[in-house]
Amino acid sequence: QVQLVESGGGLVQAGDSLRLSCTASGRTFSSYAMGWFRQAPGKEREFVAGINRNGGFTYYADAVKGRFTISRDNAKNTVGLQMNNLKPEDTAVYSCAADLAVYLAIRTTASAYEYWGQGTQVTVSS
Repeated sequence: QVQLVESGGGLVQAGDSLRLSCTASGRTFSSYAMGWFRQAPGKEREFVAGINRNGGFTYYADAVKGRFTISRDNAKNTVGLQMNNLKPEDTAVYSCAADLAVYLAIRTTASAYEYWGQGTQVTVSS
């Protein structure tokens, strides 16, 4: 089993930066890929960013490319999401998730991820 806990959400203004963190426990952190997803009211959950087990490869949704950066620290069992130049459309509940399957590419569908955190709210005002 894998337990995931997010932190770092809050209320910011457009153009501000925010860093989310996700702490994992219950299983060797380096054995699974990690992803960040978000869901806004009235919208489907969407992929934001993903990182492979070793942290050598990342992938981003087009909406956040150039603004968000995903990273991981396997020694501390954490994955981060640095969000710069935030926009009102970034407002959503952000969740981290663990993908335990071995795959050739970072997966972008929510169903591919076995474990999820409770989510943290990010609100960006204009």
